[in-house]
Amino acid sequence: MSADPASAETPAGAPAGRPWWKDAVVYQIYPRSFLDTNGDGVGDLPGITAKLDYLKALGVDVVWLSPHFDSPNADNGYDIRDYRKVMAQFGTMADFDAMLAGMTARGIRLIIDLVVNHSSDEHAWFVESRKSRDNPYRDYYIWRDGKDGGPPNNYHAFFGGPAWTLDEGSGQYYLHYFAAKQPDLNWENPKVREEVHDLMRFWLDKGVSGFRMDVIPFISKQPGLPDLTAEERRAPQFVYAAGPKLHDYLREMRQEVLGRYDTMTVGEAFGLRPDQARDMIDSRRRELDLVINFDIVRMDIDGWRKTTWALPRLKALYTQLDQAAGPFGWNTAFLSNHDNPRSVSHFGDDDPGWVERSAKTVNTLILTQRGTPFLYQGEELGMTNYPFQTLDDFDDLEVAGRWRDVKHRVSEEEYLTNARAMGRDNARTPMQWTDGPNGGFTTGKPWLPVNPNAAAINAQEQAKRPDSVLAHTRALIAFRRGSIDLREGDYRDIDPDHDQVFAYRRGEGLLVLLNFGRETVRYALPDSLVIEGPAFGTAEIDGQTVTLAGWTSVILAVRDT
Repeated sequence: MSADPASAETPAGAPAGRPWWKDAVVYQIYPRSFLDTNGDGVGDLPGITAKLDYLKALGVDVVWLSPHFDSPNADNGYDIRDYRKVMAQFGTMADFDAMLAGMTARGIRLIIDLVVNHSSDEHAWFVESRKSRDNPYRDYYIWRDGKDGGPPNNYHAFFGGPAWTLDEGSGQYYLHYFAAKQPDLNWENPKVREEVHDLMRFWLDKGVSGFRMDVIPFISKQPGLPDLTAEERRAPQFVYAAGPKLHDYLREMRQEVLGRYDTMTVGEAFGLRPDQARDMIDSRRRELDLVINFDIVRMDIDGWRKTTWALPRLKALYTQLDQAAGPFGWNTAFLSNHDNPRSVSHFGDDDPGWVERSAKTVNTLILTQRGTPFLYQGEELGMTNYPFQTLDDFDDLEVAGRWRDVKHRVSEEEYLTNARAMGRDNARTPMQWTDGPNGGFTTGKPWLPVNPNAAAINAQEQAKRPDSVLAHTRALIAFRRGSIDLREGDYRDIDPDHDQVFAYRRGEGLLVLLNFGRETVRYALPDSLVIEGPAFGTAEIDGQTVTLAGWTSVILAVRDT
């Protein structure tokens, strides 16, 4: 498959044509929770194929598929045992090929997860690596002698405990930023990089259109792996993500693989500040196309604790990220994914009386920002956080691991309150298709319980109503596709300090107004703007004043005087 001339870049770095991914709307599928077709309680690839017409009707252009590879599932597929094999619970390679063919026939592209900071400890490379210190695969991973009777340094793992595990057979420790079953690969070894390039070619030759790259900033380690300071231990991601060879590895990846295909590459920028993320997506540098930046979705997280947030802070972050991207970068716009709580519960109002209106408002925010929007499965319905009652209700090893770290100093009630609000399993409960048993997700016992509100929030019911969240999201995607202002226009916050209304210009002709609260607001526009009427949605307009009912949004056609 050759590169698309329209998406190629000149030697000076200026794009020769507008890349297709700038105009796309991406929909993330967590396959374990999307649709189960064989009754084993786990979603599968045939389930995705069965719902492709639903995705086509929604209007999405790209599907991002969370890991579908063979895995022992210590971290729900983010611990890969075989990068060229489909997880048996999800189906076969023939099922993958049929799913991809169905997407292609509907004009939907597919990007898949590239999880190459680490593998599973059951991967053949690691099985060999741990056999002896002189094994040919030993240098595929990061092994060190201990220090003072303990680990080589004081690195902490994100899922709790030290980031080192002692291998009794060889007497050395191996590094894992996440679970012990997720040993980090050694990217200093050129053979590892060649292996990664080869597996990328395998999937690109099958017809996928690119990759979302899991924790990609972590692939370059700090020289010498020095101990973290006390301050660095509070947020080790900012050290783990700042290795000196990251950009070299990404440019090599572009040169050896990506530049030979027409791809979309999305790096998970966990641990990077906006200016650091900008360097990864500067088109002149030929590294990645987009990054998933966590400044917004985790602006109210202090370790495992949820803190409060205010609308002006959210606005400031949007402006900061937009300015950081600059003329040579392009952002992603998202408020939820498989690692974060449901957007309507986090940024909206999931009270049953307000959930639909606030879900429409939150989705409007996602779909009207400058950048490529990412919707997470169920977001188009306004799916909410799950009502967890005990810590045992969680499946996520992150919740369990962090609880082991803090239970000596924090009450279980306090920890549960925070996990209930911010835990990753909130986004992983099964998709709510109908008001029937298990929300229509499975005929068996679901791997994670279906939210009890599936009887009220489900795709089948919403498809029948023109005023539903689903209908709103479909219409807004279609409107965005036809609007140059939304797809290409600049972004300007016109009232950064207002504590309830989010008001911003898009391009020359649109003004987006979002009411982030239950109270009706009579919002006065500056005299320099002439309102030409609603472009999307309805609003009560009296001269320069727009009345916004609680949790409503409108896109106005405007012009400057």
